[in-house]
Amino acid sequence: MSADFRLEVVQVPVADVDRAKAFYVDQAGFDADHDTQISDTMRVVQLTPRGSACSIVIGTGLNGMAPGSVEGLQLVTSDMDAARGELVERGVEVSEVVDMGRPGGDTSFKFAGFKDPDGNAWVLQEIPS
Repeated sequence: MSADFRLEVVQVPVADVDRAKAFYVDQAGFDADHDTQISDTMRVVQLTPRGSACSIVIGTGLNGMAPGSVEGLQLVTSDMDAARGELVERGVEVSEVVDMGRPGGDTSFKFAGFKDPDGNAWVLQEIPS
């Protein structure tokens, strides 16, 4: 018998929970799953990108990570132009798209990046369907 291991929640450290929640919901388009004040020192806000099986958690009293210290979380899309365009339209500052595929090759590796208000760095990666 072997156990399943599913990555379903990643903590993202932020300085201002309400500001970060507004960014992720209103600008990045994540769904707000729940916002729970557990105690005077602990608040848990779970947010999920549309179509994702993995959520992020922001809040207070969760960990000792410095706000803005997370880099390289990847959001995978089948259409970079549409995903980047939607984020830009919602007011997110997204880098230009970089295609790291081989010139003349049959594989495209498109990437773009953005940061939340605290500086946590995200990567958009296109994997065509």
